Amino acid sequence: MLLWIAVIIAVLWLLGLLAHIGGGLIHILLAVAVIVLIVHFVRGRSRI
Repeated sequence: MLLWIAVIIAVLWLLGLLAHIGGGLIHILLAVAVIVLIVHFVRGRSRI
């Protein structure tokens, strides 16, 4: 689930970057996506 959240945030970041909207918010979204990906890989896959 974290992986999907990271993908969605990364896509929103890319759309915002291409459309030139959001200003600093775009870069915050990218940082959040990277953090979520790191947490996902550190925790590993759980089947819960």
